[in-house]
Amino acid sequence: MRWFETLKGRLILGSFLLLILFGIYSYFSVRFYTNEMMSQVLTSANRISDAIKSSTHYSMLLNRREDVYEIIDAHGKQPGINGIRIYNKRGEITFSTEKSEQGKNVDMQAEACVGCHGSGNPSLAGSSGRTRIYVGQDGTRVLGLINPIRNEEECANAACHAHSPEQTVLGVLDVRMSLVQIDAAIKKSQTQIIIVAMFLVFVVGSASVYFFTTTVLRPVSNLVAATKAVSSGNLDYELSIRRSDEIAELARSFNSMTRSLLQSEKENRELRETLENRVREKTAELQEIHQQILQIEKMSSLGKLAATVAHELNNPLEGILTYSKLIARRLKKHQGTSREVDQAIEDIELIQHETTRCGTIVKNLLLFSRKQVVEYALIPVEQIIAKAEQILRHHFEISKVSFAVTFPDDRPSLFCDENQIQQALVALFVNAVEAMPGGGVLSVAVQSPPKDGGLNIVVKDSGNGIPAEDRPRIFEPFFTTKKNGQGVGLGLSVVYGILERHGGSIVVESEVGKGTTFILKFPETVTGGERSKFFTEESRTQVSQDNG
Repeated sequence: MRWFETLKGRLILGSFLLLILFGIYSYFSVRFYTNEMMSQVLTSANRISDAIKSSTHYSMLLNRREDVYEIIDAHGKQPGINGIRIYNKRGEITFSTEKSEQGKNVDMQAEACVGCHGSGNPSLAGSSGRTRIYVGQDGTRVLGLINPIRNEEECANAACHAHSPEQTVLGVLDVRMSLVQIDAAIKKSQTQIIIVAMFLVFVVGSASVYFFTTTVLRPVSNLVAATKAVSSGNLDYELSIRRSDEIAELARSFNSMTRSLLQSEKENRELRETLENRVREKTAELQEIHQQILQIEKMSSLGKLAATVAHELNNPLEGILTYSKLIARRLKKHQGTSREVDQAIEDIELIQHETTRCGTIVKNLLLFSRKQVVEYALIPVEQIIAKAEQILRHHFEISKVSFAVTFPDDRPSLFCDENQIQQALVALFVNAVEAMPGGGVLSVAVQSPPKDGGLNIVVKDSGNGIPAEDRPRIFEPFFTTKKNGQGVGLGLSVVYGILERHGGSIVVESEVGKGTTFILKFPETVTGGERSKFFTEESRTQVSQDNG
C-alpha cells in the first residue's frame, strides 16, 4: 500500500494542503493590506497636493509669490514630505523647497514628466497616471504626485500675469513624499501577518492532527490490531469503549461479534467433544455388537456341530453303559472268588463312570444346541436360587465358601424354564467355588434396575479372577482354563445359550486377584403374580417348536 493511501499519509497530505491554503491566504492578506496602505498614502498625497493648490490659489491670482512660497515651505516641512516644487511646462523649476533646484530645468524624460509625456525609463520603480513611485538616492522609496496647475478662466483674466486662454496648463505642482514609514509599517504588518498565519497553521494543524489521531487514527489502529488478534485465534480480545460516537458504535459491534464468535467456538468445541464421545460410544457399541454377532455365528455353527455329535454319540454311549452294567451285574455274582474278578469289576465300574460322564457331556451338547425340550412358567427368583444353593450346599461347606444372597423388596418372578435357570446358576456357583481353592465368599444379588424395568442376577466371588486375554473367549464351547483335563469348556457356553433363549444376556467383570462378577440380565420381569413381558411371540414359537 502506498503511503498516501493510508490514513496517516492522508493526514500529512491534508496538513500540507492546509499549509498551502494558509500561505495563499497570507499572501493575499499581505497584498490586500499593502494595497490598502498605498491607497491611503495616495489619498493623503492627493489631499496634501490639493490643499497646497487651494491654499496658494488666491496668492497666485494676486501674484504674491512670497506668500505662495511661504505656504509651500510650510507644507514641505511636514513629516513624510521629501520636497515640493513647481515648474512650468518647459520644465524650468520656478520654486522648490530645495533651494538648489530653483532655476534648473527638469529632464522631460525623468520621473517628473513620465506621467504626462510617457517614458520607458527603467529606473522608475513604478508609475500610474499622476503618481509614480521610484527609489531615491538614499535607497528608499519615494512617492511623487504631479498635480498640474491649469489655466483656469479667472487665472487667464487676471491683470497681474495674464496668460493666453489657449494655454491649458500653466505649470506643475510636484509633491514628493517618503515611503519609509509606510514601507516599515507594511513590512511590520507583513511580518505580523506571516507570524499569525504560521501560528494559526501550527495551531490548526496540531489541533487537526490531534483531533484526527484521537478520534479516527487511534481507534482505527485499535480496530486493526483487534481484527488481527481475532484472526490469529484470540477470540477473548475486547476493545475498551470510552466514547459515544460512530467509532464507539463500531467498537461495540466488534465486541459483540467477538463474543458471538467465542460463544460459537465454545458451542462448536462442546459439539465436537460430544460428537467424539458419541462416536467413541457408538464405536464401542458397534464393536460389542460385532463381537456378539461373531459369538452368535460361532455358537450357531458350533451348535449345529454339537447337535450332530451329540446325536451320533448318544446311542453308542447308551449301549456301552447298558452292557457295562450287565457285565458288572454278572461279575458281582463271582465277586471275591478271585483277584482277577474283583479287578474286572473295578474296571467295569470305571467304564460306567466314564460313560456316564460322556453322557453328561452329550446332554450339555444337546442343551447347547437348543434341541432340549423346555417348559416356561412364572417362577419366583428366590425359589430358583434357593434350589441351586441347596444342591451345592455340601460342596460350599467342604470348600469353606460362605454363601450370601440379597433380594429386592418386591420379590420378583421370572417367566422362564426353572430347570435351565437353575442349571445356569449351578454352573456359575461351581466355577466360583473352583476359583476359590482356599475358600472365600460367594454372593448373589437380585436387582431390579429402574431404567429398563428388567431383572439382574449378580453372581460375585472373591476368587483368582480371569486374565484379560481370556475374558473374550470364556463363552466359547470347549474353551477352558482348567488344567489336567478337569473341564471340557461347555459350562459357560451352556449358560450363555440359556440366557440367550430367555431373551437375556450375560456380562462378565473380572480382575486378576480380586474376583469375578457375572451379571445375568433378563428383560422386563413381573412382581406379584403378573406375567413377564419379555416372553415374546418369537420365544413362544420357539418353545412350541422345541416341544414339538
